[in-house]
Amino acid sequence: MNHRVLLMGTPNVGKSVIFNCLTGMNVRVANYTGTTVDYTRGIANLGSHRIDLIDVPGTYSLCATCEAEEVAVQMVCGKSDSSCPLPASSSSCCSEKGALPLETTSEKPSLIIYVLDAGNFESGLYLLLQLLELDVPLIVALNRSDLARKKGFLIDITGLSSILHVPVIPTVAICDEGIEQLKVQLQEALEKPEKISRPDNNLAATWENVELLSDRVLRRVGSSENTKKDIWDQRLTNPWPGLPLAGGILILIFAAIVGIGMGLRNFILLPFFRELIIAPLAGFVSQIIPPGVIQNILIGEYGFLVKGIEWPFTLVLPYVLSFYFVLSILEDSGYMPRLALLLDGLFNRIGLPGSGVIPLMLGYGCGIPAIMATRALSSRKERLIVTLLVCLAVPCISQTGAFISLLAASSALVMVAVFLFGAVVMVAAGLILNYALKGERVDTISEIPDLLLPRYSVVFKKVWLRLKLYITDGALPMIGAVAGAAVLYETGLMSAWGRAISPLVTGWLRLPEEAAAPLALGILRRELSVLPLLDMELTLLQLFTGAIVGLLYVPCIAIVATVAREFNIATAAGVLLLTTSLAFLIGGIVTRVGALFF
Repeated sequence: MNHRVLLMGTPNVGKSVIFNCLTGMNVRVANYTGTTVDYTRGIANLGSHRIDLIDVPGTYSLCATCEAEEVAVQMVCGKSDSSCPLPASSSSCCSEKGALPLETTSEKPSLIIYVLDAGNFESGLYLLLQLLELDVPLIVALNRSDLARKKGFLIDITGLSSILHVPVIPTVAICDEGIEQLKVQLQEALEKPEKISRPDNNLAATWENVELLSDRVLRRVGSSENTKKDIWDQRLTNPWPGLPLAGGILILIFAAIVGIGMGLRNFILLPFFRELIIAPLAGFVSQIIPPGVIQNILIGEYGFLVKGIEWPFTLVLPYVLSFYFVLSILEDSGYMPRLALLLDGLFNRIGLPGSGVIPLMLGYGCGIPAIMATRALSSRKERLIVTLLVCLAVPCISQTGAFISLLAASSALVMVAVFLFGAVVMVAAGLILNYALKGERVDTISEIPDLLLPRYSVVFKKVWLRLKLYITDGALPMIGAVAGAAVLYETGLMSAWGRAISPLVTGWLRLPEEAAAPLALGILRRELSVLPLLDMELTLLQLFTGAIVGLLYVPCIAIVATVAREFNIATAAGVLLLTTSLAFLIGGIVTRVGALFF
């Protein structure tokens, strides 16, 4: 028998970990708010029951205030709009007219598993009380019970279950503790849902009842074990010494990404691919295919059996690995929301909350999840500002690897200057967009998760999952783009394009004519606007100019499609026009100003 079960809770309570435990699927797990902006679906089999389990985006209430929360409300309602699903008579209903009762929807969930964070007990009770007002069977998974014990708190689980009239299962999902008990309870609830039906006198969803419930079942039984952790928490969230520490941490992050990536590239990946794969492959092709267009497409200047392997796997992959290794540590430690808190005042000046740093950081991995993560922001203006900043001045990890490969060997100072220039452009663009775009910034409340030591098993799992995504979504499309470039090059179409825009490239940007070709490739993949410059004899100023143009140039076609889907076609067209114009305008200014000093 098939059942539709929702996995719900406030952000950052471990829902995705429990989802993974119940379904056995590899899903992304992160220790910061805003990770799951869409829902994830998986299948769990318990006895004769086939469960369609849905990991619903985290929300604090059934009254949606952002697009991520709208997804959650839609899943509860089983309908396409995100109006409050509570009956109009409910004391916590957020609209005067209320909404359609859940019984009238065609996709009523069979059951809700509500994940309640024991370490931050009160924060999730309001949403729990709202869900209890719906006519849907519900089980509470009291997750992170170990953190509550370490903080010196004891939760009366029996008393909580008795008051709410629902089963309450203590879990520590990251260690699989309580998962089997949760599965047993889930199976029983699906077989006999009447056993967890609730009487009509449940607590109404009010903050007064949240406090009352907390007072009745939560008590302190000892002193906190996290004194050192609390001290570091204060250091990392207060302006002093939090801001200097943040600066030092960001420098270490950059140094680790570059250092680890260059080590992997120079000592492992480059020798391996060039000597054991590319060289034998090129020799084999040259023996069986005579010289000519076909051979050149395969192993020529843009040969996809040479550049199509070398670029994604020796120039980009090492920095993908180092970036995601560092990012996973930041996620799992809980430092990213603390960085967001520190930067809140600075980000407010460009119309963003501090949590805007999270999609921007994701953008350094890939612009697509970064743009999708803006759904967790509270207003369209905030979403649009972050999206434009990601498209304009945030290089994805593939492009970052290309910059490092292009500039690190020539001048580490110029490499750093490119990233600093991008930061300056980002701030300037944010200030202008905040002034130009209409709309008020909505105040938001963001919960700060516990500061934890990274669990390396989780870190390496995340890196492995993201590596697989890079292979499928990054490397393979790059190989295809290189193959297309090889055909264009050998058929003369790329040369024709170069001649057409030669006055702009050679006259305004002061780059060689052959540098026009990468600009055409950059539309397909952002890093391809930079990587071909490696094989050209360029001066240091030309390298810097080419990197700046590549940084500001049009985002790849996949990002443009994402912008069109998340906003509209007009916005996507505006992004293309804005980024192209600024890339050429600023690139020409940079090369002329640079000529005064070099």
